[in-house]
Order: sequence, then C-alpha cells, then structure tokens
Amino acid sequence: MNADRTRVVVVGGGFAGLESAFLLRKLLGDNVAITLVSDRDEFLFKPNTIYIPFGGSEESLKIRLARPTAKRNIDLVRGSFEELDRERRVVRAGGRELPYDYLVLATGAAMRAEEVPGLAEYAETIWNPAEMASLGRRLHELLERSANGRTQTIHFLVPPNNKCAGPLYELVLMVDTWLRRHKARDGFRIVWTTYEPSYIAAFGPKLHTVVTEEFAARGIEGHTGWRVELVEADAVRFEGGERREYDLLVSFPPYVAAVRYSGLAADERGFLATEPGSRRVVGEDRIYAPGDAGDFPVKQAFLAFLQADAVAEDIAARVERREPAFAFEPVSMCVMEEFDKATFAQVPLHLTGDPARPVEVLASANGAYRVGVSPAWRLGKKMLGLYLPFRFKAGRPFHAGAPWKAMEVGLKAMSTTLARR
Repeated sequence: MNADRTRVVVVGGGFAGLESAFLLRKLLGDNVAITLVSDRDEFLFKPNTIYIPFGGSEESLKIRLARPTAKRNIDLVRGSFEELDRERRVVRAGGRELPYDYLVLATGAAMRAEEVPGLAEYAETIWNPAEMASLGRRLHELLERSANGRTQTIHFLVPPNNKCAGPLYELVLMVDTWLRRHKARDGFRIVWTTYEPSYIAAFGPKLHTVVTEEFAARGIEGHTGWRVELVEADAVRFEGGERREYDLLVSFPPYVAAVRYSGLAADERGFLATEPGSRRVVGEDRIYAPGDAGDFPVKQAFLAFLQADAVAEDIAARVERREPAFAFEPVSMCVMEEFDKATFAQVPLHLTGDPARPVEVLASANGAYRVGVSPAWRLGKKMLGLYLPFRFKAGRPFHAGAPWKAMEVGLKAMSTTLARR
C-alpha cells in the first residue's frame, strides 16, 4: 500500500462490507487504499434465496468478488477475521497483518438454533442456500404425501431473538400460492406462530393489517405473542401450555453476531455497540460496524446499505476534514414476495430505548410510512434483483449515481400510486 494514502480495511464481503468499500472508492478516489477481507470468494444476494425452494438457482445469486474489486483497485484478501490489535491499528485476517487508519467490521450475523431446545434437530431453517434447498425437498415430499388424503400441517415459527422475520413471512405466503397452483391447498393446514406482539412488529400497524388480511384470505392460522418453549419431533410447545402438531416445521432461528470482538463494546449477543448516526463503535475513534454486525435491532439488507453509506461518508469527511453530509437515518424499504402479488413497505423507524420493543415507526413519518399490495410490486422486486447485481458487478455502490436516482424515482412513483394505506 502507498503510505501516503489513508488505509481502510473492510472486514466482510456482504451488503454492508461491499457498499462501504465501493462508496469509499467513489467518494475518495485514489486518496484511499482499501482492503476488503471476505471469507468467501463470492457475494451472495441472500434476499433472493427465497426462490430456491421453488426451483430457483443458487448460482444466479452469486457475484464473484475478484472482478469488481480489481476494477476499483481494492485489495481482496480471502480469509476470516483472526485478531485485532487496536494499539498498533492492525487487524489480522486470512493469515495477514493488515494495518489500518480506519477499520470497518461488517461481519454480519449468524443463527443459533440450539437456543431453542429441539429447533436444530427438527426444524427446517432458512439461513443459507443449502437450507433453502432442503426446505424445497421437504415441500415436494409433503406435496406427494398429501395425495394419500391425510391433511399435512406446515408450521412456520418465529422464535424470540430473531432480528428480521421478513423472509419467513414471504415464504409462508409463497408456499400458500405454490400449493394453490398445484391444486393441493385443500390438503394442507398452514400455521404461523410468532413471539412478536403483532405481525412484523418493528414495521408498525400497517404491515400487521396487511398480514392479518392475507392470512385470513388464505386460510392461514396465525398467532402472535406465542413464545416457543420446546420443539418436539412432531409438535411445538409454547409458554402458557399451547401445543401445535406439525408434519413440517419451518423456522428462522435466533440471531447472534457472526464474530465476537474481544475488547470492543457489544451487547449480550455479540452485536457491536455503535453511535446511531455514524455507526462508529462506541469508545472507538477509528472502528465502525455497519449492517448486521452492529447493534441496530433490525437486521435487513436495505438498512445495512444505509448504515454502510453513513460509514463511508463519515470516513470520507474525516479524511477531507469536513463535516459529514449525512448520517444514518433508519428508513426500511422492502418488497415481500407472495408469488401472486407482492407487498411494498417503506417504514421510517426510530429507537425507543425499550429492550422489549427496541424500534417502532417514527411518529412524525406522516406520508413517508407507506405500504401497498399489488401484483405490480413483483416487478419492483425483480427490478431490485437486477439492479443490485448490476451495480456490485461493476464495483459500484448501491445508493449512488444516475442509475440509483432512476431506480429511486421509479420506486417512489410506484409507492405513491400503489400504496393503499
């Protein structure tokens, strides 16, 4: 590395890591030397793994990292985090010592299914492509079995400490549509249970209403405020004595930090404590934690992008000796697939300080809190699925430049036209 340039090391090759690295290159040009550490050779567009159980391709969701990093003159180190020496400002990863002026820890989250007794043994989980493929095989097995005349029960379970159940909400609605298309829905009972006080509780009453209506229209038995106690081979037991039998259990397990960093401020689950606007790690002047590695209570790709943008802007401002032009403002944007239609949500959030309900819809959001349901939103989902790989393959940030402005205009126009609440 050129010693005259500011050295930034980004650990993590997911949404937050790549967005931080690519935006830093755009903001600072050749004035910054960037090293990206990734434990994989490719980036996985994880939100679209929901299509794998229904025949979607895993390979189509991967972007090899070598080409975009080479395009942007980013040093790619293949390996995992090993050790951090804050005094020397050196991070060890992939068997190398990497000196830094600023360090971005974007190592994401992991699942801990064993936190719920029996969950790892008996549930189909949905964290990675292999698990999604396994779920697909089980669904086809049940579809064949239903032809024998016995009703099959599929139970979708959200346990406590899951930080973003959105993909599971997508899957339950997609499974319902899939079964209808196979003319087999009458042979299935679909049950949904969640510890949340309402459906997708972090995203407020509008989405709860949408899910309530969808469940009612589709004949899905839904329960909120049910906290799982134990998973058995054929049933789930809940606090309070409720019990539900199943033929197939599908769950999104509790979240924990993928990497724990000794000496850095973190919560009990290993998520790094951060300053809200800059995503700087509390007590650290040169270390940042955007995305799922940090302590923002909702783990979601769009929020990870916004946090990464704030990190890149904060570092760029410090290098250029100016004030940051913006900070992280948590506005979630998502499109939930249902196969026959999709649900769009734009949700401005704020931290409450209440551990039981750490985020809620920003009271002053007014017209910025939008929810809409329409077949047209499936087009919006496809647009996002094409746009992000297009940007990342070119080594460009998600939220920057003329392509994003055009995408943003399209999404805003659709949300204004199609929002019904």
